[in-house]
Amino acid sequence: MSHEMVKLSCAEISTLWTLYLNNSMSVYVLKYYLEYVEDPEIRKVIAEAYDIASDNEQEIKHVFWKEQYPLPIAFSENDLNLKAPRLFSDTFKLFYVLQMAKIGMVTYSGCLASISRKDIRSLYQTFLLKTVDVFQKVTDLLLEKGLYVKKPYTTIPSSAMMVESTNYFSGINPFVDKRTLNTIEVTHLSMNIETNQIGMMLSTAFSQSAMNEEVREYMVKVKSLAKNHIHTFIQTLTKDDVQGPMSSDFSITASTVPPFSDKLMMFHIGLMSAAGIGNYATAAAASQRSDLVIKYEKLSSEAALLAKEGADLMVKHRWMEKPPSTADRNRLAEKPQEL
Repeated sequence: MSHEMVKLSCAEISTLWTLYLNNSMSVYVLKYYLEYVEDPEIRKVIAEAYDIASDNEQEIKHVFWKEQYPLPIAFSENDLNLKAPRLFSDTFKLFYVLQMAKIGMVTYSGCLASISRKDIRSLYQTFLLKTVDVFQKVTDLLLEKGLYVKKPYTTIPSSAMMVESTNYFSGINPFVDKRTLNTIEVTHLSMNIETNQIGMMLSTAFSQSAMNEEVREYMVKVKSLAKNHIHTFIQTLTKDDVQGPMSSDFSITASTVPPFSDKLMMFHIGLMSAAGIGNYATAAAASQRSDLVIKYEKLSSEAALLAKEGADLMVKHRWMEKPPSTADRNRLAEKPQEL
């Protein structure tokens, strides 16, 4: 049986639906970025990211049409205001593309691993490879410009070592000294500082440009939470005399004119929150000191509660699309039979 004759599975439908919304949002964010970018090298990578998001959206749209599956509403020109003044610096845009490429690589690889139909696998593989290419180019450009936020360094050990005691995993017992952070833990703490910095800057920009008062208030809460989490991670590093990653000089302007609809901004923050919670789960699983695991669980709960508040707000204003669902057999059974 050819792959064209095989119906889309739940995994294939859900991933196509999710990726369509994500790429649709990215198209309009990157389109706005291109309106106000001065550095020609930064413009080039943003333009490439825009073309990829646009192509991906069209590829997924073609699959929906071919399968005669309802197309998600997603986003349109109504969610973009190209007449809005400059809101983000060029440097921030470059870091933004880097962060979205990281999210894209994780998302595409996860989607690829969950589906079986050959044509969809081929499609996701193409998406992943294009995203990896953008990640490489943005990283190279940041390094060339001296803007890349480098991770902390450490001394090189003289030899390989074994864990000699279960105290290695201690962290919450006040009667047992905490060991110093290992390089795996330092890496995750550093990465979560960087991602929260992007989230903090993005929510700051959205808080001053959103039209709806509830959205503005929500963005302020997101900004505050990101700032608190950054402080927690930096404090954890500095206790072990490890320097946290230093953010580069990226900024937002004082413009209060919204470049994006409130719907798009809320969706975007929801996407960033979901990615952040996923990062915390990965970090908790990789960390071997018990206090770090508990800390990540606490921060994840805080992020999840705030994300739920955002989802409620989106439902209230009819901004949230319902994901494809399975049939409600009980409800169908209650329906009067048609002759």
